[in-house]
Amino acid sequence: MASENPQITHSDSPADAIGRASATEREPNTADRFSFWIRPSARLNPFDIVAAEHLEGSHTYGLVTNIRHVTDAAGHLSNFISNDFGELVEEPNTPRQGANVADVSVLSNDKEIYMPVQSEARVRFAGEAGIHNALGIDSMAEKEQREGRTVRIPAGLIQMSNGSEAVAYLDVDYVLGPEAGHVNISGISGLATKTSYITFLIQSILQTVSAENIAVILLNVKYDDLLHIHEARPLTEDEKSLWEKMGLRSGPWQDDRVHYLLPWGKQTQTTGRPNSFGESIPPHRTYAYDLKTTAPKLDLLLSHVPDPWDTLGALIGEVSQGLQSNEPTWREIKTWQDLLSKPPLSENGTPKSFKNIAVSSVGRFLRLLRRAVQTRQSGVFVSQLSTRMTTIEAGIGEIKGGHTYVVDIARLTDVEQTLVFGDVLRTVYALYSGETGLATEDDLPEKVIIFVDELNKYAPSRGEAANSPIVEQVLDIAERGRSFGIILFSAQQFLSAVHPRVTGNAATKVLGRTDSAEVNEGNYRFLDKDIKMHLTRLDKGELILSHPIYRQPVKIRFPRPPFQQGRVKK
Repeated sequence: MASENPQITHSDSPADAIGRASATEREPNTADRFSFWIRPSARLNPFDIVAAEHLEGSHTYGLVTNIRHVTDAAGHLSNFISNDFGELVEEPNTPRQGANVADVSVLSNDKEIYMPVQSEARVRFAGEAGIHNALGIDSMAEKEQREGRTVRIPAGLIQMSNGSEAVAYLDVDYVLGPEAGHVNISGISGLATKTSYITFLIQSILQTVSAENIAVILLNVKYDDLLHIHEARPLTEDEKSLWEKMGLRSGPWQDDRVHYLLPWGKQTQTTGRPNSFGESIPPHRTYAYDLKTTAPKLDLLLSHVPDPWDTLGALIGEVSQGLQSNEPTWREIKTWQDLLSKPPLSENGTPKSFKNIAVSSVGRFLRLLRRAVQTRQSGVFVSQLSTRMTTIEAGIGEIKGGHTYVVDIARLTDVEQTLVFGDVLRTVYALYSGETGLATEDDLPEKVIIFVDELNKYAPSRGEAANSPIVEQVLDIAERGRSFGIILFSAQQFLSAVHPRVTGNAATKVLGRTDSAEVNEGNYRFLDKDIKMHLTRLDKGELILSHPIYRQPVKIRFPRPPFQQGRVKK
């Protein structure tokens, strides 16, 4: 998508100006902020991007963060008195002189002059080229020309109050590495909004960056939202137009490049149907967990359990190591039931001490394990794998560039969901760090994107679970994953509910409509106080995009996915 950087032009006609910069004794303009009064006929809104005339023929671009109305009244009491002490039947005795004033946060100057905007400088709406200069997108275009590769990823459409539009681009080096990586989206925007945006962004990446070098793993955590991404959904003309404006094709994932991994259920042996939501089930493979293949992941299975003295962790380590090494003590242990009822941990249903681990600790382990794999399980734990079953490790162990793997966990228990998510991360991390022989380095795509919703369940910011094995696995991906080519796309309702080291390592943050109490949490310190308030009033389909290249977050719109979304089919 490399193209020449368009020349930025501005009309000098006073008719195009929407106001003039205004600096006062009490409210001076600074290098970071300025204000301007708005001509009575002009209309603008927060998140509009404006251009102010500046020194040496340059223009300073800024983001409108707030709009206020000021008058010459000394106080509200003056206005009350001028209205005949609160009577509303007559015109005010003292007509007030007033003006609308916009507060602007500086984004950039096209000649790198960051002196304060001078009072009386004319202010106009920025055009598309000006918006790109303001956000640093023009530097991405120069980078494309200089390096001969695609750098810009369409991430949404910026729409201004005067009707002008501009595509918001992300720098691929800050999304997929090496400069930074990962994308996190939060908000209470509504049904499938966060998932819709992430799938849009992934499609944008696959269409603009070489798809053959990128594999995608999607975890379906709600109903059948992502179990029909290969099925086309009819689009309206407006929806098609939105895709076209960003230079993207609107269409579902190629059905021969989508692989569905659905969980084995209690009735699957009889019905042949996996434990998944939805009336229609796509072509798929069914995964399950037997003791042998789960032995290396037992720590993930019980990662939700508080273990302040590491007694549980020590026993899990002994069991896992013994089963994997096929030590004599463990050779008779073949199934989950064997582990729960036979030596070395139990005899005739009674727990036994093991090495230096007390009977009480062994008993606790067995109770927790029995609850997870027998009494409260959904059917995904089996005595042994049959030819009709596969494992997560085998299902994504030979991932290919240009292919997408959907792992359904929607109907699993919370414990099972955590195990599967941890299994996906551990499998991919082992592949890319060279810890497994499932694939050679030459066989792996350069990048793999992993998307999971409800990240707060797996990497919470507070409580005992914040130090669990699954959190350690997520942190490994967040902090070191991009160096291997592993990129985490994640979503949750509340940013503050997720471990700060995970969200802190997400270079690109996307925010939807957010609760007013939530925006006052420390996680939102990077936002201007006025922008925080606007977050509580965003409409469905509107998001705030924060990216390292941008000096301020911007508001974008994005198109609905062109594929079926199960429960939100239309």
